[in-house]
Amino acid sequence: MATSATSDQLLVIIDPAARQGDGESVRIAKDVLSAGAAAKVCLPDSPEEFARVLGRRGSRRPVVVGDDAALVRAVSLLHRHRELSDCAVSVVPVGAASLARSLGVPPGAVAAARAVLEGSVRRLDLLVDDSDGVVLGCLGIPPASARASVPEPVGASPAHPWLRSLVRRVAYRPAVRLRVEIDGETVTDLDHPVEAVSVTPSGHGVASVEIHPFSESTSSVVTSARTITVTGEDFRYRADAVTSGPVRRRTWRVAEGAWGLVVPRG
Repeated sequence: MATSATSDQLLVIIDPAARQGDGESVRIAKDVLSAGAAAKVCLPDSPEEFARVLGRRGSRRPVVVGDDAALVRAVSLLHRHRELSDCAVSVVPVGAASLARSLGVPPGAVAAARAVLEGSVRRLDLLVDDSDGVVLGCLGIPPASARASVPEPVGASPAHPWLRSLVRRVAYRPAVRLRVEIDGETVTDLDHPVEAVSVTPSGHGVASVEIHPFSESTSSVVTSARTITVTGEDFRYRADAVTSGPVRRRTWRVAEGAWGLVVPRG
């Protein structure tokens, strides 16, 4: 559901990586925002200063100018201080921003800045883990860097799945032994190695879960869940743009409509 953005006063937080990587886009965003609203521009030089600036925003609506990591940082801080429910977040993507675009933020500094000024708030689901971490987009176990893409072996065909499986086992994609529980029910256990698990908020208080087995003879599991518990020996995971772990157990729950993002109307 979308609602109107409520404050005409903006706190524009320009991430240092954006200033260093694309100063022209930062300048354009700042000019458009300042021309359309009462904007206080802040230039934090560290994550600690970013947190202090955001915490002192008062009634101003926060606007993050930066990449996906900056957006996740802002949402994480607001969640940690239990301020997400009444504080909509805006973002002007500068840098790597595939997550922001997938959530409905337009590419380009001008279009994104205009959406901040003229858009509406869309309530979105959030994955929250048992250490109070959050996931806006996709959760991957193990991280993608540990699952290098597998070139198709010479001579492989649908009739020879054993050859692809052998390549995975010998060189490219290590098996991961995990117990995955969906809403309290075990759907795969430690004696059935998996290649990857992915979890993505899909709206209406549930997440889409995909479990890809290591064995070619076992079918993938595709389902929905409100809580996901993963247990294993020292596994790592990638939540949005950050790799975390190793941990032996982690539970994620879906928080329905937990945060608001300003996107173009309609």
